[in-house]
Amino acid sequence: MTRIFKGLFLGSCMVLVAGCAIGQSESFTFTADLPPNFAYYAIAKYAPAEGETCTVTLDDNPYLGFNREWRTEYKPDSKIPIYRTVKGCRLAIYKIDLEINATYGKDRGDFGGDTTAVIIREQLEEQYKGSFDTTGESAIDGQCQWSFRTQGPKRRLSKGLICKKVDAQGVVTKGRPVGAYTLDQLPGKTVKLKIKLADEEIPGWGDTWVKVPNGWKRCLGKGLEDQRGYCHGNYKDFSTFKMPDGRTCTIYPGCTE
Repeated sequence: MTRIFKGLFLGSCMVLVAGCAIGQSESFTFTADLPPNFAYYAIAKYAPAEGETCTVTLDDNPYLGFNREWRTEYKPDSKIPIYRTVKGCRLAIYKIDLEINATYGKDRGDFGGDTTAVIIREQLEEQYKGSFDTTGESAIDGQCQWSFRTQGPKRRLSKGLICKKVDAQGVVTKGRPVGAYTLDQLPGKTVKLKIKLADEEIPGWGDTWVKVPNGWKRCLGKGLEDQRGYCHGNYKDFSTFKMPDGRTCTIYPGCTE
């Protein structure tokens, strides 16, 4: 067992087993500062800790889920164990897979989402490691943007979500809002995903909408039966479309011109 592992396990629990409380030295908090109607779903993934020779399979349930029912039971703060013991095998967290989801209508399918992750390793190069402030918090900054399109013969509007990382200078980058930490950074700390929503929405399907002074108009294409409805240079003939709330509109997002 390495010195790092020995230090982390000193305390009331030498190994996390059923009935043994998770103290600050064995866990950290993952939380999120998100726009309205946003939520995250997280899966904390574990593998045998360094020095272990045991193995686990997916049937052994080595992963932990947080906010699975994000629509109805969302909690921004998740207390995540750094180490777990499953079938006598000591596991260490190595990744948190994240879904960022947001709703835009009342139907169950009226939501968009994107994915990102927190990477956790025994060691990382300094340039990739996240840092913590004096309060013990580290922020992962990002921006999400809605993209819109229409679907079906009635051209019902639907939206997708695109999330990108924001760098230290406040610039939106091409990559996703990923964070990275070493195991020894995490005990008792807080990792916060901070997401802002872009002011402008963009078309999600190329050459199908035309920008006008007060919004976007949907190209007619070959007619309403034309599911793709590309403009193909015709920027004069437009179609109506259905908003998620059932309104028939001619311009997005204002609906009426």
